[in-house]
Amino acid sequence: MKTDLIEKAAKVIPNPPVLVNLVSRRVRQLNQGRAPLINPASYGMRLGQGDIALLEIIEGKISAEFSDVVPEEV
Repeated sequence: MKTDLIEKAAKVIPNPPVLVNLVSRRVRQLNQGRAPLINPASYGMRLGQGDIALLEIIEGKISAEFSDVVPEEV
């Protein structure tokens, strides 16, 4: 993965564990045959699945949702 893309995506999703999980899940989806939400050819460079996932985050195509629900203690 390209370092500059990681830095840009970290500005969109500042929580590193959430960013890692989101990229991992998206890479899995791409490897299973899901189509990219961006046009990788328009970037003029060779992109891996991780780079595509990062660009999708940077462009706002995918995001993380957080719930305000607090689990009850048992």
